[in-house]
Amino acid sequence: MKIFVLGAGAWGTALALSAARATDRHQVTLWARDAAQMAALRSTGCNTRYLPGIALPPALQLAGGSLAALVPELAQQDLLVVATPMAGLRDMLTPLRATRVPVVWLCKGFEAERDDNFGLLGHEVQAQVAPALQAGVLSGPSFAQEVAQGKPTALVAASTHQHVREAMVAAFHSSSLRVYANDDVVGVEVGGAVKNVLAIATGLCDGLQLGLNARAALITRGLTEITRLGLALDAKAETFMGLSGLGDLVLTATGDLSRNRRVGLALAQGKSLQQAVAELGHVAEGVYCAQTVLQRSRSLDLEMPITECVVDLLDGRLRPDQAVARLMGREPGTEVPLA
Repeated sequence: MKIFVLGAGAWGTALALSAARATDRHQVTLWARDAAQMAALRSTGCNTRYLPGIALPPALQLAGGSLAALVPELAQQDLLVVATPMAGLRDMLTPLRATRVPVVWLCKGFEAERDDNFGLLGHEVQAQVAPALQAGVLSGPSFAQEVAQGKPTALVAASTHQHVREAMVAAFHSSSLRVYANDDVVGVEVGGAVKNVLAIATGLCDGLQLGLNARAALITRGLTEITRLGLALDAKAETFMGLSGLGDLVLTATGDLSRNRRVGLALAQGKSLQQAVAELGHVAEGVYCAQTVLQRSRSLDLEMPITECVVDLLDGRLRPDQAVARLMGREPGTEVPLA
């Protein structure tokens, strides 16, 4: 297969080099918009900013320049992979809107609010700017560093188009990376987006040393919030018990490589949100999409108390100890299965 990865951040680079290792099956190209970054990739043979110490395979091809100039070459590929943060998805999909090549994105989150409308999930952005695309999303519990190192990982290839799901599986399934197909794009995207918000809450919990009982409660009740929103947006309940739901939530909420968890840890230490984000040096999608998650839940008349506390914490309306007190002070309720 000819695979073209658009975006040389941590996750795009990790998937590109993972696929490029299968030299008998794939021809992989990694593109970076920034000329300085591309020059560094070529001179050092690794992505020193995002994946230091991990060598790029010799078979991996590198490309730079404007995206518009690349469109003719992209038309000759078998799969296009958009590996930008959610904020960049719209601008990446727009010049691809006429392509017949399957396009998939890797970002997890909601687009920022535009024109007084709620922020959109990836498939909703695509429906606006490139409705004719045969598209999908690759998601699931995964840290880029571990994928780049060849550690065992499982992902979900979601699309309403069978051939797009099959293209993702063919491109990335390997001895170290299992890829499962799923047609529930909404469920996969909701799980991937909302778990980032809940990971901030779990990081806060651990940073305050509230204990393992509290962590388990937050993860479990957090999964309820994810499922509640997903079902209201017409997702399938079973998706949230899979890799892109429970799996991604557990990894992001407990893994030390999680950016969103690290934001919560920093806030628990008394650091400001600005300090927490600056120390990361990377995008923490939960910070940017928490408000949108809450807005969409309220528009659907849903209750998402953990998300609400995270938003108030990020906006400075609550201190960490006050957020805990609010959650623990809620009225007793009945645990009702959402499936």
